[in-house]
Amino acid sequence: MSTAMKGIQSLFNRKYVRQIDLLRDNRPTLLRLSWCGSRVRLIRCQDSSSGAFKSERREPSRSQAQAVLTPVSDTTAPATKKRVFTFGKGRSEGNKGMKSLLGGKGANLAEMASIGLSVPPGLTISTEACQEYQQQGMKLPEGLWDEILEGLKSVEKDICAFLGDPSKPLLLSVRSGAAISMPGMMDTVLNLGLNDEVIAGLAEKSGKRFAYDSYRRFLDMFGNVVMGIPHSSFEEKFENLKAAKGVKLDTDLTAEHLKELVELYKKVYIEAKGERFPSDPKKQLELAVKAVFDSWDSPRAIKYRSINRITGLKGTAVNIQCMVFGNMGNTSGTGVLFTRNPSTGEKKLYGEFLLNAQGEDVVAGIRTPEDINTMKICMPEAYKELVENCEILERHYKDMMDIEFTVQENRLWMLQCRSGKRTGKGAVKIAVDMVNEGLVDTRTAIKMVEPQHLDQLLHPQFENPSAYKDKAVARGLPASPGAAVGQVVFTAEDAEAWHAQGKSVILVRTETSPEDIGGMHAAVGILTARGGMTSHAAVVARGWGKCCVSGCSDIRVNDTGKVILVGDKVIREEDWISLNGSTGEVILGKQALAPPALSADLETFMSWADQIRHLKVMANADTPEDALTARNNGAEGIGLCRTEHMFFASDERIKAVRKMIMAATHQQRKAALDLLLPYQRSDFEGIFRAMDGLPVTIRLLDPPLHEFLPEGDLDHMVAQLTAETGMTEDEVFSRVEKLSEVNPMLGFRGCRLGISYPELTEMQARAIFQAAVTMSNQGVQVFPEIMVPLVGTPQELGHQVISIRNVAKTVFSEMGLTLSYKVGTMIEIPRAALVADEIAKEAEFFSFGTNDLTQMTFGYSRDDAGKFLPIYLSKGIIQHDPFEVLDQKGVGQLVKMATEKGRGARPSLKFSGELALTEDDKQVGICGEHGGEPSSVAFFAEAGLDYVSCSPFRFLLLGLQQLKLLHKFKEIPP
Repeated sequence: MSTAMKGIQSLFNRKYVRQIDLLRDNRPTLLRLSWCGSRVRLIRCQDSSSGAFKSERREPSRSQAQAVLTPVSDTTAPATKKRVFTFGKGRSEGNKGMKSLLGGKGANLAEMASIGLSVPPGLTISTEACQEYQQQGMKLPEGLWDEILEGLKSVEKDICAFLGDPSKPLLLSVRSGAAISMPGMMDTVLNLGLNDEVIAGLAEKSGKRFAYDSYRRFLDMFGNVVMGIPHSSFEEKFENLKAAKGVKLDTDLTAEHLKELVELYKKVYIEAKGERFPSDPKKQLELAVKAVFDSWDSPRAIKYRSINRITGLKGTAVNIQCMVFGNMGNTSGTGVLFTRNPSTGEKKLYGEFLLNAQGEDVVAGIRTPEDINTMKICMPEAYKELVENCEILERHYKDMMDIEFTVQENRLWMLQCRSGKRTGKGAVKIAVDMVNEGLVDTRTAIKMVEPQHLDQLLHPQFENPSAYKDKAVARGLPASPGAAVGQVVFTAEDAEAWHAQGKSVILVRTETSPEDIGGMHAAVGILTARGGMTSHAAVVARGWGKCCVSGCSDIRVNDTGKVILVGDKVIREEDWISLNGSTGEVILGKQALAPPALSADLETFMSWADQIRHLKVMANADTPEDALTARNNGAEGIGLCRTEHMFFASDERIKAVRKMIMAATHQQRKAALDLLLPYQRSDFEGIFRAMDGLPVTIRLLDPPLHEFLPEGDLDHMVAQLTAETGMTEDEVFSRVEKLSEVNPMLGFRGCRLGISYPELTEMQARAIFQAAVTMSNQGVQVFPEIMVPLVGTPQELGHQVISIRNVAKTVFSEMGLTLSYKVGTMIEIPRAALVADEIAKEAEFFSFGTNDLTQMTFGYSRDDAGKFLPIYLSKGIIQHDPFEVLDQKGVGQLVKMATEKGRGARPSLKFSGELALTEDDKQVGICGEHGGEPSSVAFFAEAGLDYVSCSPFRFLLLGLQQLKLLHKFKEIPP
């Protein structure tokens, strides 16, 4: 007999034989992977019939790991109604390409088993079964229970252990697993199958303390997850018993203490539910399966899907596995790790490990674990195998992986693997490094980075970290990088409420739970006293790119008194603190923030984007300084220059505007506008200079005139205007009365101003053309485009076009130089979209102003929607704020219709792709707030628009979003 087989036989003869020694055929020392080019070779695998070793070749699955928020499609899912899939002993009925059917966890368990890693055998109930369960009124579909029992028999046969058999006890874990990872949002039950008869047999084989420790854990978890008994009811009994026995640590309790605790826990069932704990293991399994299915529609899961915009999934799968135990003494333990650092991207194992513990102890942050290197010291052989498995999984999945594992009496078991959540910085570095390592090509690397990752890189950092050193009062674990400044709150509910009021908050908890998900999302930063780098708070925060400091043992959180105690210092609710998620520092007060710095890896990554993407990315820029920033950040032109913003640049400018507004005659208005002309011309010169060789789209005055009047009550306004204009109070009162409107946003604004006051359009056009000629004479390439706002009829646009072209002729004649220019319009009124074909006869380009288009399509006032939109969102009446995420079914259809009708009437509205516009180049684009929102950009690309215009700091985000679209339509060249 080989040494390896003797080791197995020895283990077989020791503790908890049937379950602890699960798969002698799947023993990692007997089954190894050899990498040969793109193939995987399985070697020294024992044949189940002959006992001889043989070699076989296997092609790795070609399907790629799915992006976190990307709809999952199956290329290999069977076209049957099979609902239960088994895995184990080096074989499985599923694979990693079946995520929508088996969930991410089930698909990856099947894959790990099939490539020879040590995976406890089990079965997966499909997401389609969950969907049927929901459709049938939360009842198990007909025949499903029999299929589950049949799958269970396969597991029992594999390991020669049986559910409910005291002499050969089988214990199970029952876990959720959706197609898209939702960490901590759904339910898990461990140690299922225990009752008073089974515990006696388990104690005899595995030791009394281990048996009763497992039993008390099961009673607590089953009661909470399945029966709905608050965890605090069990925790109270536990803490009281420790106090009574004079111990501080869980591990200090003896077997007799734990046996006593089990009896106390059983009484909790009677006290809370009026019924006994269900002792039939099969009944336990049925109830647990239903509980996991039910958790798909739990409030926290629904909120998580809403926050992350996860839609189109069938439900959760249920993964039933035989248990392996990390709580069998100092030769056992459990851990979570990432194959690379998820915060920085460094190629180094990043994780945590707990001796003598089960998985929930790490993930829930109940105990603060040790660094993964601890395992290297105390369990060197298991650690060596773990490192090998990490290398295998990275090569197989071609991605950074998140792994959960348990070591049971020095034997390693792989419990889960999935694509690891990572920060923006980590995502970019991992993608670039893997290309450099030859592990992936650039196309695959692009898929590994999400638009949200790049958005994180644009977040600010602390301006001067050395300046606050004397105010740093505590240090925890740097769980998620970045900087956060906010007011302290202690509950998730308060965080959401304060965020709705426009406040910046930092959520402070002893440890977070999945129930805190709403408050965690609302907060700018998260601080916890307990929990490690892989705790719930850390994993969720990193996935969102949110600053987090976890495991800060320097602080004590008093939820009742709503204070944080740090030594002799007291931090109260509403106090301002700052968090440095990169160092773990907790700092008193509001610390100054600085713009983000871009790395060399990011430059490399975006150079791939520039070679592939189709949509132009323009900037919204209103001043020469904004234009220069946009140019430096890679803008391909200015898609929206709002001329009204220039008027607030100085007191002289705003006073001239107010004189124009208060003017009662054409002559008075013209005199005021003559004062504004040099200011506007100077600004346009600076913008044209900054955008040398690129197009600049300038929108004529758009907002209602009241926005330029002084703030305050009427008497204050009248007094200030009287002083600024030289008019009498009666004249000012009379003029203000004439300007007052019931609904200014639908009133005297946009092209209506230019039509009513032609001298206003003429002044702005003159300033644009004079600046363009001046810059052209200085050698600057100028491509001006003038955009007329708020057009609803072709006649309105036609009136303004004539006025603009007349001014152009005059200026070109006066200055002795003629330039090419364009005149177009902003489509922001529903009627304009409906008659876009008629408007296109006058317009040389379209730009969609989706802010006003959304407002007028829904009939929602942007200024008042905050009173009811949060209610609509919470009740599910709408899925997203339509001012943040484009309403594709309504507003989006208007955009598509206008684009199609416009190009039908004027085919040259299609942009040819040149950066420097020629006489025949035209554009259709978007310049509203939706131009910077990834899912909206996806829609605009599908609708055939030529450019998006957004804040200068969102170019990287949009460049990557386009790459995602190209992947979707399979347009990325090899």
